[in-house]
Amino acid sequence: MAVYTKISKKDISLINKKFDFQNFESFKGIKQGIENTNYLLKSKNEKFILTIFEKRVEKKEIPFFMKLMDQLSDLNIACPKPLKNRKGDFIIKLKNKSACIVTFLKGKDKKKLNNKNCFDIGKKIAQMHLSTKKIKLYRKNSMGIKNLNPLLNSIKFKSKKFTNIEKFLKTNLNDIKKKWPKKLPSGIIHGDLFIDNIFFKNNKLSGLIDFYFAANDYYMYEIAICVNALCFDKSRTKFIINKKKVKNLIKGYESVKKISRKEKESLNILCRGAAMRYFLTRLYDYTNTPKTALIKIKDPREYYQKLVIHNNLKNYKDYLN
Repeated sequence: MAVYTKISKKDISLINKKFDFQNFESFKGIKQGIENTNYLLKSKNEKFILTIFEKRVEKKEIPFFMKLMDQLSDLNIACPKPLKNRKGDFIIKLKNKSACIVTFLKGKDKKKLNNKNCFDIGKKIAQMHLSTKKIKLYRKNSMGIKNLNPLLNSIKFKSKKFTNIEKFLKTNLNDIKKKWPKKLPSGIIHGDLFIDNIFFKNNKLSGLIDFYFAANDYYMYEIAICVNALCFDKSRTKFIINKKKVKNLIKGYESVKKISRKEKESLNILCRGAAMRYFLTRLYDYTNTPKTALIKIKDPREYYQKLVIHNNLKNYKDYLN
């Protein structure tokens, strides 16, 4: 979450006219995240999240995200539920951009995960994957492996911090694409399960947020994203893979949904692909985000380290022992 588009009390008044049953009284920008503008809205008794869609989210794809969250919520997967306006639509216009309002999910993200948290996350992901089988929606993954070359070509390698990195990226991306697996079990995945998109309350997992990268892809790719996002520890400036966290993440998943041998054999290349995706998106944001945006830019070099670590691992067992 972030703030690119600034709103005023006048905008809140316009929003109130679009909804029957809520009267939003206050608003506050949310700095975390990268992709869209987000505000915390408060009515007399409740909290909500206003999202204004920016950057990588295409207007035609927004209904997919709305319907997905709405249906997941109805299937008892704890996530924000989008509100319908007076016309029965999820999407409103604000500042000439598409926007939506979703319910506020109770709880908050944790600064650090323990092994039990990773088990619970794995279990929740598997439950979500089984639930999405009941949802008849489809969206091609806009951040899939085939889309990374155009992203790489759009990055301006001007900063001294990233000298000589372009060749490394091109070599690795070509190798990942050649080895990318075919015909793994697939369906709708969240696609961006970072620690700040997973909420806990009283040390229990309370739900998942930020579904705006959800798409159809390999279920195992979701696990690969989580290995990158959740299963590394940081010691000063160095990232180290925590294999106990990986083991618990997978054990939690398999307590609900079994992972095939072919999926397990693909873990390394999928982890490399996920690391490459986040390295490229962070490099792009580092070089293209306007200085006026109220946003905390994440350091791309984290994913350089993670990609190198994955390059030195070869098979499924290397992630567990």
